[in-house]
Formats: sequence, structure tokens, C-alpha cells
Amino acid sequence: MTGREIREKYLKFFEQHAHQILPSASLIPHNDPSILWTAAGMVPFKPYFTGQAVPEYKRVTTCQKCIRTPDIESVGRTARHHTFFEMLGNFSFGDYFKESIIPWSWEFITKELNLPQDKLWITIYQDDDEAFEIWHKTVGVPAERIVRLGKDTNFWEIGVGPCGPCSEIYVDLGEARGCGAPDCQVGCDCDRFLEIWNLVFIQFFRDEEGNYSPLESKGIDTGMGLERVASVLQGVASNFDTDIFREIMDFTANLAGHKYGQAADTDLALKVIADHCRAVTFAVSDGALPGNEGRGYVIRRLLRRAVRFGRVLGVHEPFLYKVSQAIIEQMQDAYPELKQKSGHVIRVIHTEEERFLETLAAGSDILATLISEAKASGASEIIGNDAFRLYDTFGFPLELTQEIAAEQGLTVDEDGFNAAMEEQRKRARSARQEIEYISERGVLYKALREELGDTRFNGYSTLDTDSNVMAILKDGLQELSAVAGEEVEIILDVTPCYAESGGQITDHAMLIGPDLSVEVSFVNKPVEGLIVHRGKVLSGVLKRHDSVKVKVEQPRRQDTARNHSATHLLHKALKEVLGEHVNQAGSLVEPDRLRFDFTHYAAVTPEELLRIEEIVNQAVLANYSIETFETSLAKAKEMGAAALFGEKYGKQVRVVKMGEFSLELCGGTHLTSTAEVGLFKIFNETSVGAGLRRIEAVTGLGVLKYLGAKEAQLEELAAVIKSPVQEVVRRTEALVQHNKALEQEIEALRTKLAKSEVQDILGRITQVKGVSVLASVVAAPDMDNLRGMVDMLRDKMGSGVILLGSTAGEKVNLVAAVTKDLHGQGLHAGNLVKEIAKMVGGGGGGRPDMAQAGGKNPEKLQEAIDTVHQVVEKQMK
Repeated sequence: MTGREIREKYLKFFEQHAHQILPSASLIPHNDPSILWTAAGMVPFKPYFTGQAVPEYKRVTTCQKCIRTPDIESVGRTARHHTFFEMLGNFSFGDYFKESIIPWSWEFITKELNLPQDKLWITIYQDDDEAFEIWHKTVGVPAERIVRLGKDTNFWEIGVGPCGPCSEIYVDLGEARGCGAPDCQVGCDCDRFLEIWNLVFIQFFRDEEGNYSPLESKGIDTGMGLERVASVLQGVASNFDTDIFREIMDFTANLAGHKYGQAADTDLALKVIADHCRAVTFAVSDGALPGNEGRGYVIRRLLRRAVRFGRVLGVHEPFLYKVSQAIIEQMQDAYPELKQKSGHVIRVIHTEEERFLETLAAGSDILATLISEAKASGASEIIGNDAFRLYDTFGFPLELTQEIAAEQGLTVDEDGFNAAMEEQRKRARSARQEIEYISERGVLYKALREELGDTRFNGYSTLDTDSNVMAILKDGLQELSAVAGEEVEIILDVTPCYAESGGQITDHAMLIGPDLSVEVSFVNKPVEGLIVHRGKVLSGVLKRHDSVKVKVEQPRRQDTARNHSATHLLHKALKEVLGEHVNQAGSLVEPDRLRFDFTHYAAVTPEELLRIEEIVNQAVLANYSIETFETSLAKAKEMGAAALFGEKYGKQVRVVKMGEFSLELCGGTHLTSTAEVGLFKIFNETSVGAGLRRIEAVTGLGVLKYLGAKEAQLEELAAVIKSPVQEVVRRTEALVQHNKALEQEIEALRTKLAKSEVQDILGRITQVKGVSVLASVVAAPDMDNLRGMVDMLRDKMGSGVILLGSTAGEKVNLVAAVTKDLHGQGLHAGNLVKEIAKMVGGGGGGRPDMAQAGGKNPEKLQEAIDTVHQVVEKQMK
């Protein structure tokens, strides 16, 4: 069976058992900052297991895209380590339990996949007699093939929240794959027994004290690795030998002029490239972009590691984008989003490859300096920590550093490199975050929702409503009342207050009652259906079950809606001007401004910004009616509605329509016509990451304030240069030209003065063991001028050692030079200037022929210069 056939067979099997097939969720977890990646099939369903959200379907089956990166260095070196993989899973949210999933799993394994029963082993949690009875008596697995294991392997839990025992299905791959030990069995570290499916029985809730209580609504969470199952069914020893990987590896091998299976180092490179490029392709497709932190750093690291392994294949130009195209072709049927985003994916990968090759070139220069310094100082090896910095910062693999160093007769401190690598791994392990089902705070809000019911939001149609106080919380505890001065959280049965979400900030409001006023400053939705108001009691006493009038701050809501509606117009204008590849990547909507992040590959030109601004303002002046309505997700997509990429939508969605100009899915608050935007003005456009741009803008009265500030600046500038406002540009240009002329005149005078000073300084040359040495304090305003003087002196001297020092305020500048004919005598400009810099409270270094340094004790400069001759003499010994 091919990987595609296994995937389809699994999903169809559970569809026949009344499961709803859902598409894979994004690799970027939705509204879950606790984790970087979707790392398991259950991640998208965490809110359903915890009760934070109500599932649309009780039974679900998926093939989920997953990324895990704890063991990147092991990829390609083992049979089953991957960064990207596909997890087949079926889930029950309070529907069926062990009595159903255990027989189904056996049926699928033995009848659909035709795996021989005598090769299958089962593990269960040591105390799970219920699972044992079903496996043994209902299914008929011999008791001796059911292995009881402890809590460390067969009980799933992470902190507070739902948890439970699990049961795993293993395949015996035969004695030839084993370790040969007489006690080799399930659980052994060798490759004989391969786990292919894990069934997790969510049946307990663990509290903060570690107590377990049975859940009323039990759940099932299963996971089967597609790549592992494919390796078993296709009879191959490694996941990389399945059709899932071989197509990609063969494509890469052909691209590089190699063949898989002929050399170990080549095979390793092909495996790493196939794995990493799959991960990068899918991650970029789901909205991740290369960067220096978080997900961006992971993407950049994987891509650069793949590029480095490309060098093993002899590929020194961008090639991963071509591999990515092959991956998209192979996987687009199962994951249509790949095809939809193919242009964006290919461009991001190609751009990042080109940038990295430039970085590698910079790393080569650094390595050349390290080699030069090592040889000049008589060292025989490159320091391990320096080699690691080359690897970590510039992407130089250790093998490449060793190869280049060997050409120069040097070795690399491999132990030091490995020690630095292990330190980084320790930091990574300590920073790694686990997948959590629910936080302690989440448990509180979930319980409150179950007790009080959902909060009804009516804020689309009104800003003023009567409501009842359902609960008052202070420091996580329910209170019966709150008095003036206290800050509390308040839950109402109905509210017009918009809870912060989708980039739109919270409403502000007042709760009014007889002799009562409460100022609400923040509103959020900690669990689905429950709206929580954070506020301060200004006067009176707020009591549970009070009837209050809720009044949203109208100007703030209106200004926020003005900016939110403008983001929709901006999104459409960006697509018109820059291209359909532009997609929203995030936004912030506040009363006084808007911020809009979008995918694009270059800075937006001033001409393009003007055109975008013009299109938005034309839409404002067109006075398009803004309508909102609810429909099915399928119908909305059929209508062409734009959706925020990676966002999770239910069956019913809210659509915002602005005439025939814009159609988007959105849950935010909006105006009733585009004319209410007033004016739209972009005030900033910048990069926020590779392939990611940001526009900031203002609307309505915000534009008047912005233009007023600009006008005030112009008038201030006119006053400074003593010019009428209408003449500011011409007058400023004249001043700039005059300033340039003065600078050229000053530079010419400095050069003339320097030449004169050089002639005077040449008279201070002394001899040290037959070598001409010139050391002096000079007048040079900056390092550039100081280097220029050294160059002139070196040309005049022909042969010798020079060290000049100058002061610039509280700083000391030092430049040293050693002519090339003296390098074999132990003289090194970098070592010389480093020694002298210590005496003025500084440091520095550089090449053997030219080096510079700085210091912070100008009063000690002359004393340091006076020691140059002794230092030179010591170096020559």
C-alpha cells in the first residue's frame, strides 16, 4: 500500500463508523500560545477535551500535519526520527469509549491493513483491567501477547487537566531486527518491536493536588504515524525507504547528480533534505516565515541545515525551492492548501536560500580570519567554541570547517565544539514546552460556564443593554460583592461589550445601577461562550444577582470600528496593487490607529503606497454600504469571501460585505458605510520578517491629527532655516549643497594637515633589533582618519611597525600596522594593538598586517604609546 492509500483507507474506515472526516488543522496552533507547533492529532481538539468549547461533531477522524523538533540532529541517522510527519487519528468527545475503539483498531489493523495477528502485541496500563478484558475476551488477543506497563509509558497526563491510561499496538518485525538478547520483548530499545498506534483513554481529571477523579464525559484520542505504518506495509527497514520519502529523495538525487543507496554520506544528506524540506514547505504554507525567534527560528534552522547538506551533494546554488515544488506536486491532493499557496511557498524558500548563501560567504571570511590568527600565533587548531559559533551563526557544519582548516595544516578542537553543542541542547531542552490540555485558570472558567451558561453577546446591534450580574471574581475566587476601590472580574448574562479577539481590542464600558458605577477596562473570552469583564468599582457596592445597565463607550467603539473597516479596504487594495499572493498575517485595531501585517517579498514602493492609499480613499468616497450576515463556511467560500489564513471557523460564519469591493469573514465590529471611515492615511510601512511586511495607518480625525502634526513640523523647520513654508524644500536643498561643499573643503584641509603631520612624525622612527618602529600620539578626529595616516606612513616607511593613537572625547582610538616583510619574525599587528589597548582600558585586534582597537582612558594614552617598543621587542623574541 502507498502512503496515499493508507491515508484514504484509514479515513474511510472511520467515516463508515459515523466519524466526520475533518481536514488537517494548521501547523500553527489556533489561539494557543503555549506551544509553537501542532505536534499531535489531538492539539486542534484540546478545547473539546477540556470542555472549553462545544464540538460540532461527537466523532471525528483526521490526518493531521505535525511538526516536532526536539531531536533535529537525529533526523536521517535513525529509521524513524522526523521533524514533519502525518498523524492518523480518530477522536470521541463524550461519545464512545474503550468498548468501541479497541475492536475497531483490531479490525482495521488485521482486516484493512492485513497485518498478521501473530505478529501483533498489545500494551496496556498496569491497572487497566477493563482494557485487558476487551483486548483478551472481546477481541481475542492471547493473554501472553498483552503486556502491562507502568505509568511512565502507558498513562497520558501533563499537569492539571484531563488524562488517562493508554494502550499501544506493536508489530514484531522479526528476530533479524532485534538485539539478540534472550529477554528481548515489547519495550526493548531495539528495532524489533515497533509501536504503530496509541489509543489514549481520557477518563480522569487530575487536580492541582494530584488527585484523580472520573470524568463524566470520557474521550478517545488515538494517533497512528502514517510513515511508520507505511514502512511496515511496504516491508522496508526505514521510513525513508517508503514511497512517501523515496519520491522526494530520488528527485533530489537526480537534481544533484547522485543516486540513493550508493554512499552513506549521500544517503544521509538526501534523507535530511527530504525531511526538512517537507517541514519547511508545510510550515510556510500554513503561514510561518523564517526569522530569528520562535517558529521563524525553527524554519530558518531547518532550511539552513538542509542547504548545508546540499553542499554534501555538491550543490552550491539555491535548490530547495525546486525540492519544495516536487513535495507540493506529491502532496497537493491530500493537502490542497499547498497548491493554493505554492507561489508564496516557493518564493519564501528561494529568498531564504539566497540570503543564507550570502551568510555562508560571510562565514567563509570569518573562518579565513580564524585560520590566519591561529597560524600567526603558532596554534595548530581552531578553538572548538569558535567552530561552534561558525556552525550556529553562519551555518558552517563542523565537517566543512575541518576540511578548510586541514587545507591550511590545522585541526579543529572537536571536543570543544561538541561541548558547546551540548550546552545549546541543554538550553533548548530546558526551554521546551509541553502540550497542555488546560491551565488551572482555564479549569475555573470552564466550571463557571457550566454553572452559569454562555454569555449572550448583543453588541453588534446595541451599545446599551440591561443585564444581570451572574458572578464576581477576585483573585480567582468567587465573591458575593465588591465595594468601591476594588478591581474584580464580572460575568453578566448578556453584554454589548466586545471581547478582545481577532486583532480588535476590547471595548470600555460602564456598569450602572442604583448608587453603583463600575468602570470596565478589559473584556475577554477565556473559554468559548464565556465573556469576562474586568473592572473597578467606582462607587456603591456591586453584588451578585444585581441588575445593571451596561453602556459601551461609544466614541471608542466607533473609532475602533472605523479602523477595523479600513483594514478590510486596505486588504483588498493591497491585493489589487501588489498581487493576489498578499494575505493578512495579523492585525491590531485600536481607536487611534490600525496595524496590518501581510505577506509580501519586498518593500512597498512610495508609488505603490500612494496607489494603495488612493484605492482605499476611493472606496471610502464611494460610500459602499457595509452589511453583515451569517452563512455556512462552504457558502461563504463559494461567494469568494476572504478568510484569515490559519483561523479556525465553525459551520456558521459571519461575513462582512462592503458593496462589491470587499467580502471577508470577520467577527469584529464595523461601520454601516465606508464613508464613515472619513479619511485613510498610511504613516508607516516596514519589514517585520522575511516575506512579511507591516502597514500602519490612521483614519477619520486621526488623519487630521497626523496632518496637523506634519504641518507643525514643517512650520518649525521653516523657522529654523529662516524660510517661508512654501520655500522650505528649495532652501533646504541649497543648505545641503552648501554643507557638502564645506565638508569637502574641510576634508581637503585635513588631508593637507595630515600629510604635513606625517612628515613630522617620520622623524620619530626608532630601531628595535634592526626593525623600524614608529609609535606616536597624533591628532585624528576619528578612526577613518587615523587609518589614513597609518596608510600614508606605511607607504613612506616601506618596511616597519607602526602604532598610532588618538583621542576623541572620552575615547581612545588605536591603529597598528606591520609590513608584510616582517610577518615571519613574530610580529602581528592584531596582537600588538591588543596588548597596547589593555593599558588604556580597552580591547581589539585584527589581521597580522593591520588592526585597530579602542579604549576608555585617554589620560593613559601617552604612557601606553611609550611601551610600544618594549612590546615589539618581546614579540620578536
